[in-house]
Amino acid sequence: MKLLSSLQNRIFLASSLLAILSIGFAIRFVTVRVTGEAEQELRRGLVEAGDLVEQQHAARLETLTVMARLIADLPKLKAVVDTGDPPTVQPLAQDYKARVRADVCVVTGRRGQVLVALGAPAAEMEGSPAVRTALEGRESVTFRPAPGGLLEIVTVPVAIGPDPPELAGTLSLGFALDDALAAQFKAVTQSEVAFALDGQLRAATLPGGRGPALSRVLESDAIAPVLLDGSEYVALRRPLYTPAGPRAPMAVILRSRTERLRFVRTLHAALLVAALISVLVAILLSYGLARTVTGPLSAITATMREMAATGDLTRKIPGGRVWDDEDARLLARTFNSLTDAIARFQREAALRERLSALGRLSTVIAHEVRNPLMIIKASLRTLRREGVPTPELREAAADIDHEVARLDRTVSDVLDFARPVRLQYAPTDLNALCREAAVSTLSGDSSPAVHFSLDPGLARVITDGERLRTALANILSNAWEAVRARGPLPAPAGDPPADIDLETVALSPGRAAIVVRDRGVGIDPADLPHVFEPYFTTKRTGTGLGLAIAKNIIDSLGGTLSAQNRPPEGAEVRIELPIAEPSPTGSPAPGAA
Repeated sequence: MKLLSSLQNRIFLASSLLAILSIGFAIRFVTVRVTGEAEQELRRGLVEAGDLVEQQHAARLETLTVMARLIADLPKLKAVVDTGDPPTVQPLAQDYKARVRADVCVVTGRRGQVLVALGAPAAEMEGSPAVRTALEGRESVTFRPAPGGLLEIVTVPVAIGPDPPELAGTLSLGFALDDALAAQFKAVTQSEVAFALDGQLRAATLPGGRGPALSRVLESDAIAPVLLDGSEYVALRRPLYTPAGPRAPMAVILRSRTERLRFVRTLHAALLVAALISVLVAILLSYGLARTVTGPLSAITATMREMAATGDLTRKIPGGRVWDDEDARLLARTFNSLTDAIARFQREAALRERLSALGRLSTVIAHEVRNPLMIIKASLRTLRREGVPTPELREAAADIDHEVARLDRTVSDVLDFARPVRLQYAPTDLNALCREAAVSTLSGDSSPAVHFSLDPGLARVITDGERLRTALANILSNAWEAVRARGPLPAPAGDPPADIDLETVALSPGRAAIVVRDRGVGIDPADLPHVFEPYFTTKRTGTGLGLAIAKNIIDSLGGTLSAQNRPPEGAEVRIELPIAEPSPTGSPAPGAA
């Protein structure tokens, strides 16, 4: 009974005893019956396709022969052939060859000499058996190999005068049996087609249809199996011209056994039905045993769905019942232990994050508040002295005013970053906004050289211009500080390049970009991933919130903000914005412009 103590063994034994017999019978019966019928249908279809290829070629050959007769009977052709002058025959032969779209056109004189040979070597045609037969007043059809296939050449006599006519020469028209013609026959017969001559395959619709495996089919008239590129085919050869001889052309017709018997998947469906019926009976017998594990697993699944939907990773699985499977109850207990560990980790991580943020904020505030306070304190000492000259009084008052403004700016930066961004969308001219932001931010005696490259075709965008101007001002201010930190550069020959480049670009439909490039010191590669983090700064003064506030604004506007270095000097900050107001889902609203 130890074998039945495992739930897996109990379900296996209860279901397999009933399923094996029914599945085995279905496999044997359906496979033999359906496969046999499919093989017979495949062979019948192959024979019918072979007959159709023969009929199609016979009709084509008859058309070509009639066409050659009609051309040979034209008075104009008879007249030029009778002259026996190749330059006279040449242009007319080229014209007729182009009109009937022949691949070969050969005209001979009354003694069999070649007057014109287009598409075929003159030496092979002069005095050939086909020409001699035509000079005897009989038509002939010959075949010869050609690059990419073989040529089917119809040779007819060119006769002049009443009965008995005088034979002035011969006309040979050749047409290719190539891959293109094989593809036409394939479309008609729904089968793969290949052409062979002298026991060698010359053209085929299959990429691998010229290998030795298919060549062996030419040795037998019976239907033969062929393996090409890992797929099974059945092949049948048919002569293209009678009476057959040692150089008789052959057509090989193939049908994919793999493709044609693909419907045998129906067999698999039948087997699946039989298997499902058997398994259903087995499930009914083992239902009482299976419920001992399905209950706990359903509870675990429901709890995991709630965790995925709510994001609450601390949910627990309710306690199991006495008759539940021990493995399932162990899984539930382990899962509950895992959620306890996750909850503890979340609390510790949140606490560490708060402490870290508080530490960064306290460091910034301590630095940014202490320095102004020390300057204010020093200025107050100056004011307390008696007999302080007026210039010193004014300088001390100016210092106090400057440092108070600095304290106010520090507090404003912290509040701006902490409070949510409220946007007011309106049509905005990006080019004008960029000029205004540069003028207001970079004006002064030591202002940098700014070069504007503004796209004149940039349409007005729907955005919050004031918020965007604030973000752009912070970016430009950082660029100018990087330029000042670089120091003066040697004067280059010619016009010196601008310290800062400000560019607007119209991107793919629906987006625009603002690019700020500077010739400053660049960004340390180690600092590049952190430049948009709050309170991160490499300067001796500042809260480290300028770029963080800019990124917060750009993200709220539905855009992206990125930064990268520009070797050999400077950095580039790129803003990409939608030209329409983002919809609630974050994509531009339809129809906005």
